Amino acid sequence: MKRIFILFAVMLVVLGGLFAEEAVLIDFTKLGADIIPPENEQDGGDQFTQNRATIMDYGAVAGGSFTQEQKDIMKTSLAIKNWNIQLASSSRTIMREVQSYTLEAPSKQYGTVMGVRVSFPTEPWNSWAIVKPPFEIPAFEPTGDIDDDGNISQDSSGAVGLSRFEGPDEDGDGKPDYGLGVVKNVGTIKSLAVNVYGLNFPHSLSVILIDNQGNEKTMHVDYLNFDGWAELRWDNPGYVAQVRNRELRLYPLYPTSTPFVKFGGFLIKRDADKEGGDFITYFRDVKIIYDKAVLDTDRDIDDEALWKIIQTREEAKKKWEMSRFGQQQILRYLESQKQATESDFTPSPTTDQ
Repeated sequence: MKRIFILFAVMLVVLGGLFAEEAVLIDFTKLGADIIPPENEQDGGDQFTQNRATIMDYGAVAGGSFTQEQKDIMKTSLAIKNWNIQLASSSRTIMREVQSYTLEAPSKQYGTVMGVRVSFPTEPWNSWAIVKPPFEIPAFEPTGDIDDDGNISQDSSGAVGLSRFEGPDEDGDGKPDYGLGVVKNVGTIKSLAVNVYGLNFPHSLSVILIDNQGNEKTMHVDYLNFDGWAELRWDNPGYVAQVRNRELRLYPLYPTSTPFVKFGGFLIKRDADKEGGDFITYFRDVKIIYDKAVLDTDRDIDDEALWKIIQTREEAKKKWEMSRFGQQQILRYLESQKQATESDFTPSPTTDQ
């Protein structure tokens, strides 16, 4: 009887530790451009174009037909100006696509935030736009040092810790201080919040999350018909707060990979009977409150240090993510090389009189 009581007490302690974990999924104030890559220096540019913390080098997966010089400039990042606006097919005209983009916006309260412009149709039909990152944010990108040219020196220690897009651990507590698009060890999401600046538009806002199985989930947050900064919140209607009402199961602790969520974008919807045309808004960050999938404990044996199973799996997933990411970026690079750069015609020669 005593053993049963102790086991029950331990179970309550463990289950109680699953609640109320908070994390910043993505912080746009950290995504300002802060380095000048080599291709801009060669063109005489002096403007920052890439974000150091999130830069990705896809030259490693380019084919043998590219020169080393071409591979050296195959870099992109989550810099705010690189984000894409995907319009509904019925709204996808050349002019509307040109007039739909993101840029860095200076905020008196927060510093640099993400500014979004969407050109919705003025005709009376429903439309939507997705603000999405320039590439699917990788969940297993290792940490490393990044120089002013965007060259990445990855951590070769082989330790399994925070990945680069989980954000940095600046205070040394083993947890990221803010996210760059990925949060790991996520069980059930209890709540989600978006810090967004409204300009009295009647459009609706949703957040897109991608789980470790590649499934997209869209949560409707609220409408943007207000003025100024506000924290819009989504609370999971299916969240079971009482432990006694939950279905209790035991799961193997090792080598189960911990589940994660990553940021997939914002979905903005415009109803047919609402005002169309240009739409403007600003985003500061996205935060989540969630249950831990696996409880952090001080275990007697370091399983991963002995077997390295999770490390091997994460390295394989990282290569798969890079191959998907690199193929798309190489196609964009090839298209940019074919693009006309001239804006004016060469003057026709004249005949000397």
